[in-house]
Amino acid sequence: MLVDEAIIHVRSGAGGNGVSLFRREKSIQKGGPDGGDGGRGGHVILIGDSHLDTLIEYQHRPHHFAKDGEHGSRKRSHGADAPDLFLKVPLGSVLRDLESDELVADVVEDGQQVIVATGGKGGWGNDRFKTATHQAPTECTPGGDCIERSLRIELKLIADIGFVGLPNAGKSTLLCATSRAHAKIGAYPFTTRKPQLGIAELSGDRRIVLADIPGLIEGASEGAGLGHDFLRHIERTKAIVHVLDIAPLDGSKPIDNYRTIRAELHAFSPALAEKHELVVFSKIDLVPEGERAKRVKRLATEIGLNKDDSPVVISAATGEGMRELLERAYAMVKGERPPEEWRR
Repeated sequence: MLVDEAIIHVRSGAGGNGVSLFRREKSIQKGGPDGGDGGRGGHVILIGDSHLDTLIEYQHRPHHFAKDGEHGSRKRSHGADAPDLFLKVPLGSVLRDLESDELVADVVEDGQQVIVATGGKGGWGNDRFKTATHQAPTECTPGGDCIERSLRIELKLIADIGFVGLPNAGKSTLLCATSRAHAKIGAYPFTTRKPQLGIAELSGDRRIVLADIPGLIEGASEGAGLGHDFLRHIERTKAIVHVLDIAPLDGSKPIDNYRTIRAELHAFSPALAEKHELVVFSKIDLVPEGERAKRVKRLATEIGLNKDDSPVVISAATGEGMRELLERAYAMVKGERPPEEWRR
């Protein structure tokens, strides 16, 4: 299960107190200041982990507290620093302060570390205050306070290709047909409630990471349907495969459906709308063979596709067009021209 949002409550460790002590030894007539400094409290550090793909751990365990630093002691002994508390998060995690909604960090690299709550500094013992004119100081300082805050973690998928389209356009079926993913498929809208990932294997040890984004509807950029919850996932993908049902059973026009999705992508983020796009005409098996070529040509012309960005015609049910789709998607992600056999 992909859990793509969680709220956590973190608290760093407080610094240990410095102490005010004096030496008391039998052979020394006049002792001096002997109090040591306190140790630093533990930081709370989030670290990116490429092996994780969910935030489910933090839904079950939202509170995470680092330990306090130890107090100073006699013989000018420094209190031990507390260990830092490391919390692993998947790559693609966006951290925001829950109260202010301020962006704290964007974790995109394996091993990337972000201190989200700094441990308190250790206090000074009275030995720190000793001077030539002040040889018996009694001053000491307390350790620094801990920091407590709540964070919202949003997981944005990092995939090569994101499938977009209206509900029931055939995205989940396509993901299952091109990878080993087991996405839920049903003859009703929004069968995909959460983004699904799959890895497609190509010849020559090549692979491409695919993401099935839940179906968008008109008004998604303003929160309608599944709205912002999943439009943000597409921002992470390197390119878009726009899955368009060429034979919609609801009587809608494919060209209108295409324009609806493009408008929502642009309204949500102009940068998102500028991503490379491969248009896929799906469910060609539902079109009588004698009408297929004519319908494909007419729709491609209406969309404005030319020879260089011609659509891929597929049927996930029969397997038609699957290899061409993967080869052209891979070439698009890598910034290459597709193999000669797939150029039209």
